[in-house]
Amino acid sequence: MMATTHSLTPSMQRRRRARQRRGALYLALLGIGLVAPFVAYPVFLMKVLCFALFACAFNLLLGYAGLLSFGHAAFLATGGYVTGFLLSSYPGLTPETGILAGTLAGVALGLVFGALAIRRQGIYFAMVTLALAQMMFFFFIQAPFTGGEDGLHGVPRGQLFGLVDLSSNLAMYYFVFAVFVIGFAIIQRTVHSPFGQVLKAIRENEPRAVSLGYNVDAYKLLAFVISAGLAGLAGSTKTVVFQLASLTDAHWHMSGEVILMTLLGGVGTLFGPLVGSGLVVSLQTQLAQSPLGNWVSVILGAIFVICVLSFRSGIVGEVQKLVRRNFK
Repeated sequence: MMATTHSLTPSMQRRRRARQRRGALYLALLGIGLVAPFVAYPVFLMKVLCFALFACAFNLLLGYAGLLSFGHAAFLATGGYVTGFLLSSYPGLTPETGILAGTLAGVALGLVFGALAIRRQGIYFAMVTLALAQMMFFFFIQAPFTGGEDGLHGVPRGQLFGLVDLSSNLAMYYFVFAVFVIGFAIIQRTVHSPFGQVLKAIRENEPRAVSLGYNVDAYKLLAFVISAGLAGLAGSTKTVVFQLASLTDAHWHMSGEVILMTLLGGVGTLFGPLVGSGLVVSLQTQLAQSPLGNWVSVILGAIFVICVLSFRSGIVGEVQKLVRRNFK
């Protein structure tokens, strides 16, 4: 027989209430996502969703495995370039096939980068990933299929499964929203799986995880590959949305930007990267249209400093602390 509410221990009841609140929040956000294009500009929303998926992928590595990658822009750009090249060169190719190819390219590159980097820790790991990403940046400048400094322009959106015309921004939005939901679901399932619990153990105390018999390098490599694949998915989707793949996505500034998004929203929280990316993209869009357009980086830097000094857990992290204090 199922246990009644009265037979549950206080800790079990708290976990049950937390699951119920989490489920209600998921449903609310899903509903908001479905009606959002009728309230805001769909292209802006698609940009937020692409960067949110990118930030969520990065957060899986930093927030749950404790690995600070300073080269995640390489996976974003690789997915974008592969998708853009295939869709431009083969007109009969459907967009979902091009996006899948870009995602797999991110996975393959992540496997190579991860195998070279995971044996390092801390700042050494970050520097190795940065160096590898810069190698990819210069490769993209020289490679003939990337268009060099001009990038790939006019990438066709095509028809989804040969049926849905993605030239419509509304249709394109719902496709991007579905991609984000799938990517977010993968991350959510990974984090709450036994694999995710081992990642947290490695983050908290790697020597102890080794002493318990876990193959730490294998776990970190798999986390790195999953994160790289999802970053490639974000880059591929972004290329289809804007019909453009450029060196901007491969520059180290982009790696710094995703770190900013994650820290602002809250490292180690599922919704933190979503909030952080929404905030950063909104500020960039609004400030670019104002007299302060040349001060975007300075303003974002000031906000970052204030965030670090005032609430180190990020926006979502602080909200979660408040909820725990009031709804124990």
